[in-house]
Amino acid sequence: MRWQRRVLVMTAPRADDPALVAQRHALAGWDAAARERDLTVVTVIGDRVTGAADTATALRRRYRMPADRFAAVLIGKDGGVKLRKATPIAAEMLAETIDAMPMRRAGER
Repeated sequence: MRWQRRVLVMTAPRADDPALVAQRHALAGWDAAARERDLTVVTVIGDRVTGAADTATALRRRYRMPADRFAAVLIGKDGGVKLRKATPIAAEMLAETIDAMPMRRAGER
């Protein structure tokens, strides 16, 4: 996905983790905005991964994410970490962060 998509990786130990539930709620209804910003959402719950072919262990290791609590990481098209939070990220903050990225601004021209 590098150079083609931005990726939001969310991890939690359980599907009913309150922070994961809150993050999903914050992103509800944001599908069109995510598509416009070339954003793919990857969810890691325990050892299960949705949205990517990588293993849970590989994703957590690559992006230094904990296995025992919620974390969210926004990855830019260049593969670099652009935003890291231990609490849910508001859709507005994601939009502002992505819209400020050089590759996003260059794409608007």
